[in-house]
Amino acid sequence: MTFLSSFTCSVLLLSFSSSFSFFYAFAAGTIGVNYGRVANNLPAPAEVVSLLKSQGINRIKLYDTDSDVLTALAGSSINVVVALPNELLSSVAADQSFADSWVKANISQHFPQTKIEAIAVGNEVFVDPKNTTPFLVPAMKNVHNSLVKFNLSSIKISSPIALSALQSSYPSSAGSFKTELIGPVIKPMLDFLRQTGSYLMINAYPFFAYAANSDVISLDYALLKENKGVVDSGNGLKYYSLLEAQLDAVHSAMSAIQYNDVKMVVTETGWPSLGDENEIGAGEANAASYNGNLVKRVLTGNGTPLRPQEPLNVYLFALFNENEKPGPTSERNYGLFYPSKKRVYDIPLTLEQLENGQSMPVNKSNSPAPSVQSGGDVSTTSSAGQTWCVANGNAGAEKLQAGLDYACGEGGADCRPIQAGSTCYNPNTVEAHASYAFNSYYQKKVRAAGTCDFGGAAYVVTQHPSFGNCKFPTGY
Repeated sequence: MTFLSSFTCSVLLLSFSSSFSFFYAFAAGTIGVNYGRVANNLPAPAEVVSLLKSQGINRIKLYDTDSDVLTALAGSSINVVVALPNELLSSVAADQSFADSWVKANISQHFPQTKIEAIAVGNEVFVDPKNTTPFLVPAMKNVHNSLVKFNLSSIKISSPIALSALQSSYPSSAGSFKTELIGPVIKPMLDFLRQTGSYLMINAYPFFAYAANSDVISLDYALLKENKGVVDSGNGLKYYSLLEAQLDAVHSAMSAIQYNDVKMVVTETGWPSLGDENEIGAGEANAASYNGNLVKRVLTGNGTPLRPQEPLNVYLFALFNENEKPGPTSERNYGLFYPSKKRVYDIPLTLEQLENGQSMPVNKSNSPAPSVQSGGDVSTTSSAGQTWCVANGNAGAEKLQAGLDYACGEGGADCRPIQAGSTCYNPNTVEAHASYAFNSYYQKKVRAAGTCDFGGAAYVVTQHPSFGNCKFPTGY
């Protein structure tokens, strides 16, 4: 992340919103973390690897190919994205032998002991003040040639771009790339990604858009909290979070130039836990809310409104607070952890932590209400290892009804017990009926990750939610 690019993108992203789709198969995504090291007080790489494993983090992204870090990661089963820095782009682009030497020294000697899965060639190159853009695609091609030469072609190649690459970004359906970038670099890069089966890397920060436009952007909307949503005037889709609107603006930009088949990974996103007085929204509570809600959204949801069947794969920024980063105070306070390895705030980082109810103490208002359905009592009996899916009463009737319609229709849930006159018809409320239908769908899907979310309208519980004569199934 660079302050220049993030500030620029905040000006472009005047007002965004994002949504959940109920009418497609759910596909849970993955969570990774950026391991930046612009600091003089960080733990040794071996300690960092132990921390990652203890927290269940199995995907990280680096900003270089530091040998000590890659050696520490060997045998850890942690998937790693490494980076070729911007200052090497011109040399790699101009000389295939230079690219060969770089791959041999930095990739082949660590692979496969270290699970390097991708190389980020450059970072936010389009806003690099040293004008390295002309070298980007030639460098990507030469690195790929080197990987093929060393039988490492399974490693993907891409390059993270900032949202400032967009000419138009609101509404999302009007998303387009800057004209001056399309011919020289965007199309050639997307061609390369398509040909090699890779994906576009995107760095997206709702914080900057909100901080610059807090008078028109809802904080709940920016933090992925419950909100009324915003309808895209171009395609009628309703959005409930700023991040997904940002991502769909990029999807629209790719579709506009006929590259809607190229997939996307969010290689950076986050929220600072501390900022300067003029950095509106920076703070621990908001950082915990954004990252905690995003983790839940990624691990239990589906894709964006424009691409609902593609999972959201996200790398949070960042693992540690980095005390030597230049710029405003926020730049040094994006970490999930202090250098002491203590959490800055407590949020779930894995599906297991999420399902076990890992606390989010600075964002208690974001947790669903404990009640399962109006007029019904929740059983206090707990079954070890068993889970059920119930409706989130705070989601609102519209969301619950949409989820109920999907579960009982395309989702294939057994909704006969909630028909009039049947054992689970009463209490006759949308929340009660949705709870039964959501659980039926969840159990039929063998309680798989992502099958109890319904766009934030459902969540997993460990206490049996049956009421009266109505028994919620535990499997089919």
